[in-house]
Amino acid sequence: MSTAISIRMPYLAERIVPTFFERRQSAVSAEARLIEDNTSAATTALEKSQALFGEKAAAISQLKLLADECKEDNWDGYGANAIDEGAVFFAARFVRALPEDLPVPEFAAEPEGSISLDWIKARNHMFTVSVAADNRLAYAWLDGTDKGHAVARFDGHSIPPKILQGIRGIVA
Repeated sequence: MSTAISIRMPYLAERIVPTFFERRQSAVSAEARLIEDNTSAATTALEKSQALFGEKAAAISQLKLLADECKEDNWDGYGANAIDEGAVFFAARFVRALPEDLPVPEFAAEPEGSISLDWIKARNHMFTVSVAADNRLAYAWLDGTDKGHAVARFDGHSIPPKILQGIRGIVA
């Protein structure tokens, strides 16, 4: 027995990220596939709205363009691997999970198929996160003479507090 789920756009935009319910290729029944397709369509419509999704929509578009430019091996002429689809998926999830008070990052392709998300304030003030096809985020920072690197796990929905703290420290 199926029941209707009410999805009001302001509710989704303010309180819940619809991609929380979206899973890549997770549907096992016709009903589940229909729900997955409808959730993806609602997410796409929401993200196209500049009023509701703002600069995150533009950032995800840039990410998709970068992925398209680097979709084949040797995209740089030096033997780099193609950007992994999983890296694009997790990078988009990361952008969606960013709090509204933080700016979106700049994106760069990495030779091993990962994506670099960078916040650069100056030559000696920067924070970078490397997103691969798994749930591990390698990150590094340079803040004047203070520098470091670490790894954190990303569940696809909430950014680890140490990474948020690091980004805020750079962009403040």
